[in-house]
Amino acid sequence: MPLIKKTNYDYPKWLFNGHLQTIVPGLFRSPIPLPFERERVNTPDGDFLDLDWLKQGSSNLIIISHGLEGNSRRPYMAGMARQFFAQGFDVLNWNYRGCSEELNNKPIFYHSGATYDLDHVVNHAATAYEAVYLVGFSLGGNLTLKYLGESRQKSPKIQKAVAISVPLHLESSCHKISSGENIVYAKRFLKTLKEKVVRKAQKFPDDIPLGVLRKIKTLQDFDDHYTGPLHGFEDAHDYYEQNSSLYFLENIAVPALILNAQNDPFLSDKCFPISLGRKLDTVWMEFPKYGGHVGFSPRKKEDIYWSEKRAFEFITGNQ
Repeated sequence: MPLIKKTNYDYPKWLFNGHLQTIVPGLFRSPIPLPFERERVNTPDGDFLDLDWLKQGSSNLIIISHGLEGNSRRPYMAGMARQFFAQGFDVLNWNYRGCSEELNNKPIFYHSGATYDLDHVVNHAATAYEAVYLVGFSLGGNLTLKYLGESRQKSPKIQKAVAISVPLHLESSCHKISSGENIVYAKRFLKTLKEKVVRKAQKFPDDIPLGVLRKIKTLQDFDDHYTGPLHGFEDAHDYYEQNSSLYFLENIAVPALILNAQNDPFLSDKCFPISLGRKLDTVWMEFPKYGGHVGFSPRKKEDIYWSEKRAFEFITGNQ
């Protein structure tokens, strides 16, 4: 308890494995036009974050966090935003540092445990609402769960959260995505991360050395030389250990749902902690057999994605 053993996700039969269930919605889902309003907020350290709002005067706000190398307007982000906006919520999709159209102002960028920025967004937004809810995808799911499990004081307006396709254990998941047939995903992420580092090095040559860039072949190499040291960690291992949300689940006080597909090519076995799930009172775990990574495509193209339905069900009270 609270382990959810039965799931009603019915996947499209032509998407017959985890790779197709990941790649097809990731590459071919149509853009979703929504009337977002952009707001730029300054951070305490002199940087900025770009926030995209959908407002209709609701007293309830949903804050949605994206995945690695994503942004606020990716189709999976817009799909979740549309679902809640259509049901009367105000929505805030936010961009991590350097993930909107402009590089951020500091040598640091974003990472899986940068909860200081999520905290800043929550505190900035929550003042106008009676209730706040959080949804996070992949890296954003890890960020959300870690934030909820940290000892820092959080807004009492946070009511519930949903984390989808979450690499609960960062190091083993990094190894999983970088091995065998999964390496195609790692290479794609690595390409855009390297491009971003080159751009940032032009702005901060003393802080971001490029001499090792050619030697970087894996995501762990990247985290060893850039993500870890830039953000105050010794290396990739230290970064992973300090920021894996798996280690924060027992301290989460508000109801939260973890939705991880068993055929997700990004997630290691440690991202399905069933024995821990049986001990927790506030964290629900739902591990459907199918869905891929940030997939969960509907049977019919015009239907709502199952993850969007499931998140709405959980947040509105039907566990």
